[in-house]
Amino acid sequence: MAVIVPTITTDSPEVFAQSLQTFSGFTKRVQIDVSDGSFAPTTTVPLQGMTVPEGLTVDLHLMSARPSEHLPEILALKPSLCILHAEADDDLASVFQELKEAGIKTGVALVKTTFPGRVNELLAQVDHAMIFAGDLGRQGGAADMMQAEKVPLLKAVKSSLEIGWDGGANLSNVRAIAHAGVEVINVGSAITNADDPAEMYQALITESEKKGVLI
Repeated sequence: MAVIVPTITTDSPEVFAQSLQTFSGFTKRVQIDVSDGSFAPTTTVPLQGMTVPEGLTVDLHLMSARPSEHLPEILALKPSLCILHAEADDDLASVFQELKEAGIKTGVALVKTTFPGRVNELLAQVDHAMIFAGDLGRQGGAADMMQAEKVPLLKAVKSSLEIGWDGGANLSNVRAIAHAGVEVINVGSAITNADDPAEMYQALITESEKKGVLI
């Protein structure tokens, strides 16, 4: 059964705070996207001074070419899970080790062009693998459903990996993503832009849990 996780991607401190308040009313787990402009073409609300409501489980998706430069801020925020990009120009193994020592679960994200077999060593070290199927640093893009073919390849490297999906998930495809074996489906604009985010969140859960093609 897949878990639906609302995602926050914004450069506005006001929108960030409002999203946290809204989402904490109907879920206990959120993903925060942070981009410093070195990896993705956009920037978001920075990690410096970031705070989240108590009791909220935070997955931090850091889009940075040099995540080690943000390590003090990550440790200060202390998310439940920190996801870094396999394609970053950094010593990710060392960063992951420091995160683990701080009690933070680790994850690696793979962009569309990254084949899982190219990053076996990284995958062996982490708890979570994110299949990135959208557009870096933006919400509202279309999902590349062919990326679901990575699920069995990732599990073949490490069967205990929690498999996540980020990019374009909505009511029209969430069931297919869940049926592909994805365990965490991060949802951005489908929830953020809904007239009733809480109602959409529940609808996505219901849809993801349906069996078969028609029911």
